[in-house]
Amino acid sequence: MGAATKKMQLEAAVVGLLVLVVICWLPSSSEAAAQELGIYDWVTQQPAATGGGCAEKKDAALSAAERIHINNVIDPSDSDESSYKTIGESVANIPDGSTKRYVLTLMPGVVYREKVLIGKSKPFVTIRSRDPYNPAVIVWNDTAATLGKDGKPLGVDGSSTVTVESDYFIAYGVVFRNDAPSKAPAAAWTKNGEAPALRLLGTKATIYNCTIEGGQGALYDQKGLHYIKSSTIKGTVDFIFGLAKSLYHDCNIVAAVDGAAPDLPVAPQPVGSALMIKVAPGSETGFAFKTCIFQGQRIYLGRGDAPSVYSYSKMDKMIVPIILSAALDNAHVPDKGYFYALFKCHQPEIESRLNLGENIMTYAQAKPFLGTQFVSGDSWIPSLPPPDEAER
Repeated sequence: MGAATKKMQLEAAVVGLLVLVVICWLPSSSEAAAQELGIYDWVTQQPAATGGGCAEKKDAALSAAERIHINNVIDPSDSDESSYKTIGESVANIPDGSTKRYVLTLMPGVVYREKVLIGKSKPFVTIRSRDPYNPAVIVWNDTAATLGKDGKPLGVDGSSTVTVESDYFIAYGVVFRNDAPSKAPAAAWTKNGEAPALRLLGTKATIYNCTIEGGQGALYDQKGLHYIKSSTIKGTVDFIFGLAKSLYHDCNIVAAVDGAAPDLPVAPQPVGSALMIKVAPGSETGFAFKTCIFQGQRIYLGRGDAPSVYSYSKMDKMIVPIILSAALDNAHVPDKGYFYALFKCHQPEIESRLNLGENIMTYAQAKPFLGTQFVSGDSWIPSLPPPDEAER
């Protein structure tokens, strides 16, 4: 082979390598499209975010589904029958085993009074408000004690306003509400008193810019990997619970019960080095709260069957985390349980009254809980626009 031929092959190889590098470093076409599309359309068209922007890091099933979007508008006031009238009707018309992204668009400010189930066989569903600044509301009023068609109590699994069993669910700019009457403060926690607004048991779900409102057990974060971003969660007692592995990022957590917090029959025991392994990054359960704000009266923030790590968050002086409730309020603490830990949180009243000791994490201990890697999110969490982009 001549020297000139070898030189041409080398130049071609270098050019090919440069093209590959540029492809990996250039912004994705979806990011460029954000400048031309309306922001709300753009959010629904996002593929999963990746650490370096290259396709090999994406969830393969998700990437395939994002190539085709089908938009279903749910407008109860549409007289020409070009839209679905209920969310349930729209969900029922999604084929089982669909490999496309179905986007259910709700009308601005409309209240959809219905109970919604998105079954396991219907993955890749998005529910969004057409105008997140005037969000649609999905509301129902069952509790765990409500009697079902068989005359038996629904239980917590059957009482949620919206239940999502399927994988790859996205909600954007929607209010999920359970408006069952709240119990009196003295009996704020009761057996079968749960009134969840949203129940999540599929994996790889993203909740963005939503409001979740209920009473006891407002958010049933049952199982799976979940990313809850820039959302408000409001309830009375024990209102975020379950065995999911979830990252709550930039959320507003509001306790809406008056008076003293009631005792719960569950609470985690004080943290110790022997328990650290139970909240290890590889575990399948746990809640990580990052840069969140906790407001309201004293209230329990979780249960003893799931660890909770709070980082860079602010808690009102009357918010009492579960583990501290045992020290401050003599709540029952079982012999076994997971733990509660803090990293760089601001809670002046509690810090002044109790030496937190081992409940304070070092950076090395906290690091696995400080980003989307906690939920393996680099392959499936959608790329969301920056705040100033959302305002345009």
